[in-house]
Amino acid sequence: MEPQQKNRDQKQTQSRKGVPGLIEDTITSTVDDMKAIVDAKLELFRIEMTEKVALASAVLILAVVLLIGAAYMLTSSALLIGELLSHPWLGYFIVSLVFLGCFAFFTKVKPEALKNFIHKILLSAHD
Repeated sequence: MEPQQKNRDQKQTQSRKGVPGLIEDTITSTVDDMKAIVDAKLELFRIEMTEKVALASAVLILAVVLLIGAAYMLTSSALLIGELLSHPWLGYFIVSLVFLGCFAFFTKVKPEALKNFIHKILLSAHD
């Protein structure tokens, strides 16, 4: 009688395991899949943010290098012009006039020109 009892218990366990067990396995695997998807999305987000921070840092470093180079170039130009005109202050004065002229042009004459130029550069950088 004991072997028959064992068989009945196994059949009941299998019948209980049937649909409810299948639903439980499905829910468990769905939750595990959702966790894996969320983990993958978070890792992708971290990678994208790291890439954006690296790009912003590179642009900032390049901008600083460009500004330093431009400052030395302007100083050298002013010294050269001053040397050619026999008065060092005259070279700095002429370079300053060029910058003031650019400022006046972009603020009074064509205020939209600089904005449009920068807008085109930014759009071309993203394409």
